[in-house]
Amino acid sequence: MKRFHVHIAVTDLARSIDFYSKLFGESPVKVQPDYAKWMLDDPRVNFAISARGHAAGVNHFGMQSDTAAELAELQGFADAASSNNALQQGETTCCYARSEKHWVLDPQGLAWEHFLTLSDTPTFGSESAQRDGSCCSALNDPSCAAVPSACCAPLSSANTAQTCCQQE
Repeated sequence: MKRFHVHIAVTDLARSIDFYSKLFGESPVKVQPDYAKWMLDDPRVNFAISARGHAAGVNHFGMQSDTAAELAELQGFADAASSNNALQQGETTCCYARSEKHWVLDPQGLAWEHFLTLSDTPTFGSESAQRDGSCCSALNDPSCAAVPSACCAPLSSANTAQTCCQQE
């Protein structure tokens, strides 16, 4: 069974953890110095927050699959919705987890992530990505084209090969 995913950028992680723990009536299942995650069962939601230099607000939405077959089904949906322009990341490390994933943008440019979590990891993501919170894409830094990032979402629906790398 798939699980809805929401990732929100926050400015005060400790205050946000306190707020969402009270709002959901439970503590997060994962807490790191810059990240927290709740795996809610009613409704089935993977709700994550991070304080990694991004503007506060919705970072992205997604669907977490429980099986490779569900991820393949989601890939078909993403391809149909985006005219086969989904950004394939394959196996990657992001948000303190090793996952298989792909991304697609809705018509407004909102990023949607489809992923299958394979295991937990001790790091947020790839050590090769930028650490200053800036957007890394081939558009504004040609060197980014050669540096795969674990937590990238497409920059625009016009060119899903371009990515905006979340701070790793």
